[in-house]
Amino acid sequence: MNCFRYKIEHDFGFAPNPFHGTLSLATCKGDIRKNKNLQLGDWIVGLGSKSMGNLHHIVFAMKVEEKLTFDQYWNDARFLCKKPNLNGSLIEIYGDNVYHTDESTGKVIQENCAHSKDNGIVDEGHYKRDVEGQYVLLSKTFYYFGDHAPLIPEEFSYILNDSRNLKFWDLYGESQKIQKFVDWLASNYKYGIHGDPCNWKEYNLPKMDIYEE
Repeated sequence: MNCFRYKIEHDFGFAPNPFHGTLSLATCKGDIRKNKNLQLGDWIVGLGSKSMGNLHHIVFAMKVEEKLTFDQYWNDARFLCKKPNLNGSLIEIYGDNVYHTDESTGKVIQENCAHSKDNGIVDEGHYKRDVEGQYVLLSKTFYYFGDHAPLIPEEFSYILNDSRNLKFWDLYGESQKIQKFVDWLASNYKYGIHGDPCNWKEYNLPKMDIYEE
């Protein structure tokens, strides 16, 4: 069992996208999504950061249960709901099912989305980082805390990562620590959404109440 963890500098519900019953990591963090050490059953933990005012808090944790290519994700009827609608609700605006291959050219297309520039112009920086990740990671076994991110207890300080870049543990010698952390999550929280994305407060809207206490 591996555990990948990294700091989150902003959280709009796009990367990861926790909506519609499945948490997806389809953009950003390409170094995790394409990592040769990543296996189904591994865990990914997104940690708070100083810039978000939630350092040493858990924004999300997911068990990797499915791994798709961009085209598989785009064409899968289960995830049509994750295609963005920029005239819709915040949940729809931040849909992350945005990349697929143009059959006539073989080029990967970026649909108009949260990683595009104004008027749907491709943001080359986001495009390069996203597409290099190659895969979409999916989970129904997840905890998304967002703006209700809990402080990591001192006994699990080994989960912390001082860098924005990923860290991971392999199976040998660390799996018991990982399992202990996973067991703590399971004993204290239900799977699913526990808060709004941290940066939605910038919209000055009422809380969505999309989660159960």
